[in-house]
Amino acid sequence: MSKAIRVHAHGGPEVLTYDDAPAGKPGAGQVLIRHTAIGLNFLDTYYRSGLYPAPAGLPLIPGGEAAGVVLETGDGVEGLKKGDRIAYSTPFGAYCEERVIPAEKLVKIPDGVSDEQAAAMMLKGMTAEYLLRRTFPVKAGDTVLYHAAAGGVGLIFGQWAKHLGATVIGTAGSADKIALAKANGFDHVINYRDDDFVAKVREITGGKLCDVVYDSVGKDTFPGSLDCLRPRGMFVSFGQSSGPIPPFNMALLSQKGSLYATRPTLFTYIAKREDLEASAAALFEVVSSDVVDIKINQRYALKDAAKAHADLEGRRTTGTSILIP
Repeated sequence: MSKAIRVHAHGGPEVLTYDDAPAGKPGAGQVLIRHTAIGLNFLDTYYRSGLYPAPAGLPLIPGGEAAGVVLETGDGVEGLKKGDRIAYSTPFGAYCEERVIPAEKLVKIPDGVSDEQAAAMMLKGMTAEYLLRRTFPVKAGDTVLYHAAAGGVGLIFGQWAKHLGATVIGTAGSADKIALAKANGFDHVINYRDDDFVAKVREITGGKLCDVVYDSVGKDTFPGSLDCLRPRGMFVSFGQSSGPIPPFNMALLSQKGSLYATRPTLFTYIAKREDLEASAAALFEVVSSDVVDIKINQRYALKDAAKAHADLEGRRTTGTSILIP
């Protein structure tokens, strides 16, 4: 019997239960897969807690990225066969041993990329891809600020941004995390617990400030992130690990230098099949060519998902974590 982690009622990590969950048979355009590794993301905690509404109501199987192998294909599926290694970053429902999933959501894992790497990087890596290449196309000479530099997205982002020729500034909350970020592409890392990150950004840039700020922290870094931007710079808010940004008057953007602001999500950026394929291909290329090293720093058994969530929310993890079915 296939097992899955389910949320029957919103709450803390303790609401994650390890249940029987038969996957069923694939229908037309669908594929039955067996997971070999599952990604762990802060986004998963938002759905577990109820901060984000469950896509299909409760009970909810969390998880937005995984890797595995094709067990069976339904009618009309082309380009995939039994035994193919695959990965995905949507739809939700990855915390399970087996599942049926639309074939159009899957991409093949190329040689040179392991299942664990793929599971650890699909959501995080394609998030870094759209942030760096499409939301604000970073180029050589740009100065960027990225909050939570030692997180899963941050470590991929730092390496990739440095490869693009940017000056990469990050924030982190401990000496260990600062060292980790610096080892992964960040030129400067500010300890937000000890220093005023706005003042440090001014010091680092000689008062020129940043072309773009990438902020997944939310409440605790707003509106300071806006004060790190040059006139007509871009504020990219793509998460809220400290809580949501409170409502604010749009005039604040004009007062702080005619700033741009956007709230993107990966799901919009890969909604079209061609965009998914292009994003995954760009990610696989930088990983297989050793531009980006995917570091898996924590591994948990699927049944221990509650501990994984507690560690993630308690900021006891660094880089990328995965669940092993």
